[in-house]
Amino acid sequence: MADITLRRMTLADATAVHAIEAATFAIPWSLQSFEEEMTRNACARYLVAQTPTGDIIGFAGVWVVIDEGHITNIAVRKDYRGQGIGRLLTAGLMQYAANLGVTYMTLEVRRSNETAQSLYRSLALFRWACEKNTMRITARTRCLWCATICPPRRKTLRSRRR
Repeated sequence: MADITLRRMTLADATAVHAIEAATFAIPWSLQSFEEEMTRNACARYLVAQTPTGDIIGFAGVWVVIDEGHITNIAVRKDYRGQGIGRLLTAGLMQYAANLGVTYMTLEVRRSNETAQSLYRSLALFRWACEKNTMRITARTRCLWCATICPPRRKTLRSRRR
């Protein structure tokens, strides 16, 4: 993993990011959604994890609104999972957001996604609330997680331009 680098996502990365999204989530965002995140959403900030050969193997996104960051999605290509890349992306995204003035972050995760929940706990996020389902609680029930302590600002990944 030492050769994996994080960098800001660009419009040129949208197709590779969408492929990872589509292979990861049951209801993925469209390619158009990622293109619009790069071109139209002034609040959106994304990082990609890249191999030395230039392959995009993961990504993470956040919407920054004043001092709040809402993590939109984090995904790692299946053949690279379990190698710490999700942790690298999440910690990098938290640092990026802190550099932009974010003081707390939120994200949603499925109740059944134990791997993600373990990662978030290890990064000092905590489960804040779960959606109320009047019929029954299921594995697809979403829970809101929150980090109230972001890392101190650093000079890396500070630019507001993508």
